[in-house]
Amino acid sequence: MRATVMYGAGDVRVEDVPDPVLREPTDAIVRVLRSCICGSDLWPYWSMPPSEHGRRMGHEFLGVVEDTGAEVSGFRAGDVVVAPFVWSDGTCDFCREGLQTSCRHGGQWGGDLDGGQGEAVRVPQAPGTLIRLPAGVDEALLPSLLTLSDVLCTGHHAAVKAGVSPRTAVTVIGDGAVGLCAVLAARRLGAERIVLMGHHKERTDLGQEFGATDVIAERGGEGIEKVRDLTGGDGTHTVLECVGTSAAIDMALGIARAGGAVSRVGAAQYTEVPMDFGTFLRNLTLTGGVAPARAYIEELLPDVLDGTIQPGRVFDRTIGLEEVPDGYRAMAERQALKVLIRP
Repeated sequence: MRATVMYGAGDVRVEDVPDPVLREPTDAIVRVLRSCICGSDLWPYWSMPPSEHGRRMGHEFLGVVEDTGAEVSGFRAGDVVVAPFVWSDGTCDFCREGLQTSCRHGGQWGGDLDGGQGEAVRVPQAPGTLIRLPAGVDEALLPSLLTLSDVLCTGHHAAVKAGVSPRTAVTVIGDGAVGLCAVLAARRLGAERIVLMGHHKERTDLGQEFGATDVIAERGGEGIEKVRDLTGGDGTHTVLECVGTSAAIDMALGIARAGGAVSRVGAAQYTEVPMDFGTFLRNLTLTGGVAPARAYIEELLPDVLDGTIQPGRVFDRTIGLEEVPDGYRAMAERQALKVLIRP
């Protein structure tokens, strides 16, 4: 089959790889219907050292079950399923607590395992990982359903961990797909004031359609002051940091209202958080982390199916599998927000 392999910074290829086969009785084979390129895929695209063997790519996909192992119940060939961006057994103590990202028997797509940016995937621990979608689901909904793999659930995780509610004002830092989904999540949870910090007009325009009430393009200290001016000098109760850089976390801590919460879900590209004595005095909560998407999919699925939310609008370019290298370049050069792949 054909699949995406990254061999180093800027070196993405689509090539022949072995077809996936059942190896464990809890495996399933899924033929991919839709996958995509994630903003977090750009970090290795910019910085991965050269590799002789390469790394399989893609952690967001939905598809059709083609085969299942002897211990897989609840799924059969022909079922359309969505996979969260990590696989998990669904039975360990962490999974039962809704923290599937820490599953004792789980793992991540890509690397030595199949990645979602290919024609098919071997899914380990299929009963605990996959979510079956309704039979006959409208093909037009597939992009929005695909966001359940990662970005919609990640935006929702940011809002939930920060305690977003109708009583809180929210700032979202970042106008990428996760940031826009965080706006959508904050609105869904009832927030009436949502400040979106971003400077790409086509993205912030979509953010306003998703529910942002204010847009601030400035960054750094100027951006912090703009938010504080909007909020009577106090800042917002919650800040959802959806970028992952030192500059973004600095802004988040500067914007948060005393007693507020900063929820960080951007893939962290920094090693220190500047929690100085002045920050300590403001009684801020620092929360967030990698989203346990599997814990949220069933809650969010009905709103996607009935069109209450349309997170699939974050996809602004659709390509075939052979065009994936061009898709990476488009996202890296900010020519595309998020690229959808149709194998």
